[in-house]
Amino acid sequence: MTTELEPRTFRVTRQDLVAYAEASGDHNPIHQDEQVARSVGLPGVIAHGMYTMALAARFVEEHAGPGRVVGFGAKFVKPVVVPVEGTEVVVSGVQEERDGVATVTLSVTCDGVDVLRGCKATLRD
Repeated sequence: MTTELEPRTFRVTRQDLVAYAEASGDHNPIHQDEQVARSVGLPGVIAHGMYTMALAARFVEEHAGPGRVVGFGAKFVKPVVVPVEGTEVVVSGVQEERDGVATVTLSVTCDGVDVLRGCKATLRD
């Protein structure tokens, strides 16, 4: 059985990046300082990759319910650039159930561009 999940848009602000840096201990200045980010060739301040992945995982958990995600993986393919006014990350997915195993294949985009690929979660009953 295949079920298409209702997409969700997450607003990402620079304040979110500061809070994530505090929680994770990842204080790399490319996530908070425009000048530093540009000096290393980035288009501006970028979200932590793991923060972006966490948004996708939150999407799955909100759909499936707490404690059901037993596997999660993704490949980081584009950074989420976070301008001063913030940005949006859109997560959508398709859940498939076969032989008692449920998997959710996700699409994670910012400004219409994939930021994660191969993003998939495995759920338990």
